[in-house]
Amino acid sequence: METISKRLERIREKIADAALRSGRNPDDVEIVGVTKTVPTDRVATAVAAGLRILGGNYIQESLEKIDALSSLDVSWHFIGRLQSNKAKFAVMHFDLIHSVGTDKLAAEINRQAAKQNKVQPILIQVNAGQEATKAGVLPNDALPLVKSISQLENINIRGLMTMPPYFDDPERARPFFRAMNDFKKRIEDKTIANISMNTLSMGMTGDFEAAVEEGATLVRIGTAIFGERS
Repeated sequence: METISKRLERIREKIADAALRSGRNPDDVEIVGVTKTVPTDRVATAVAAGLRILGGNYIQESLEKIDALSSLDVSWHFIGRLQSNKAKFAVMHFDLIHSVGTDKLAAEINRQAAKQNKVQPILIQVNAGQEATKAGVLPNDALPLVKSISQLENINIRGLMTMPPYFDDPERARPFFRAMNDFKKRIEDKTIANISMNTLSMGMTGDFEAAVEEGATLVRIGTAIFGERS
């Protein structure tokens, strides 16, 4: 069986190759290790192999892992669907929240961040495929949402996150990744206050190479690091 260390090494090589193919610096792309249902000891093994960002999908499960791995030098990102009533925990424990797609959620994050005397970095989640089963703001509504959230004092928009429709062929996901990168650039050109747009979270185990070629700075990878979930 291939070790976690070897899997990470292979993923880094693929990221580097994809970045170089598109004229990018491989150092501009980071791996978010998706820890959903992964035993804590396996997560710790990945950190020992050099993984520095861990992603949590569920608040309760993530808090248990954050506590168990508190001695490790890692950054935690919340990457799942966040309910407003759990926003205070996300603000308290996560360095970046990837999944903000409504004014309501942003307002609650802002309120909780103000209570904690914190400016919370977030990404705007865009529902690139306009799928009813997925969260995120629709592409046509994304710019107004960015402008609205940018006015909140205890939130800092760092960029965008998307999850395209699932395809067996990663090339079919490429247009969605390209559209997100183009949209990110359009927002940058508007020089809206309180946003930086330096982060593009997109690409997972099956399509991260295409995502990197199209501008991803964070790729969210679980299975390729930890193996199939039970």
